[in-house]
Amino acid sequence: MDASDALRTDAPAPSDPDAPTPYRRVSDADLPFALRISAAWAWRLAIILAVVSALLWGLAHVSFLVVPVLVAALLAGLLSPIVAWLVRARVPRGLAVAITELGFMGLVAGLLTLVGRQISEGFSQLWGEAIAGLTEVQKWLAEGPLQLTAGQLETYIHDAQSLLQNNQSTLVSGVLSVGSSAGHIITGALIALFVLVFFLLEGERIWRFLVGLLPRAAQPAANGAGRAGWRSLVSYVRVQVLVAAVDAVGIGVGAAILGVPLALPLAILVFVSSFIPVVGSLVSGAVAVLLALVANGLVNAVIMLVVVVAVQQLESHVLQPLVMGRAVSLHPVAVVLSVAAGSYLAGIPGALFAVPALAVVNSAVRFISARAWETETAPRGSAEISSGAAGATESGPIP
Repeated sequence: MDASDALRTDAPAPSDPDAPTPYRRVSDADLPFALRISAAWAWRLAIILAVVSALLWGLAHVSFLVVPVLVAALLAGLLSPIVAWLVRARVPRGLAVAITELGFMGLVAGLLTLVGRQISEGFSQLWGEAIAGLTEVQKWLAEGPLQLTAGQLETYIHDAQSLLQNNQSTLVSGVLSVGSSAGHIITGALIALFVLVFFLLEGERIWRFLVGLLPRAAQPAANGAGRAGWRSLVSYVRVQVLVAAVDAVGIGVGAAILGVPLALPLAILVFVSSFIPVVGSLVSGAVAVLLALVANGLVNAVIMLVVVVAVQQLESHVLQPLVMGRAVSLHPVAVVLSVAAGSYLAGIPGALFAVPALAVVNSAVRFISARAWETETAPRGSAEISSGAAGATESGPIP
């Protein structure tokens, strides 16, 4: 008998019960089934988390490029139906893209100009009311529950001035950082507008080229998954416009009923700022409350605050989870958690792109898991994709 037979797991047991048990190699069959499944899931999930973490770490270092490209993708989802309509009206695609993007830029610039002009025209009127409001605040501090004397108020004001003087260097550095951030924002906006032109003009060709880089067997699945994700992105952008419009109408109408000045530019400001999650709503709401306080007094400001909070609660608890969740096929809990996680990980950009990114990933995964490319009525085969990558004449965003 060969010496290695003594190590075989199927070797017969010795007849002597006192003899030592032959050595047997341990295999996966010796482990509980639940433990084996858990370990298999664990190391695969660990690899996925490691890859995602490395990807996010790399993207964070090139955020000055990634964020404008993502903004351009969102704008392409919003403006692509307009370009498609112009093309169907026999307008050349290049001219249709130019009309759409220039019209969008003109609309945004016009809204911002209207807001600035209305505020500048009403500033002189509000200045006197602001002085009167400060006088009322001082009177309330002296005669109200705090019972502050004139000497105490002067002491607090002097302490505040001393605090500002002692922290001039910090304030200057903060102003410089704000200026630097403004420069980055302008640069990012220019990059986003430049990329948007090519997304609208040659989005189809760019997509076909990217899909053509994949192995031929994987191209139909990747192509269908990407198109499903794009449809979810377009739905998200359209619903976001609806949510911003509801915010603007709610706060604008409330300000007009309460007699708050500059109600129309305030509504426009709310609409534009609603596209910036969390910060935009806070800033526009604060502006509305301050206008009510300066123009109409404390009671009117409190009522305006109630209106702002009610509209924002309607957005966050009804529109965002329900309407947005249905539009992008996401559960309301997933929408809320994705916004919270995105804002925690990447601040405002994370909150802005969390829901659309999750919607795209969800649609793509559903498409692949259902193997929908095999049952589509008119599937795009790998040969068609390859020919498009080699030099397709079609252009425009992913349909």
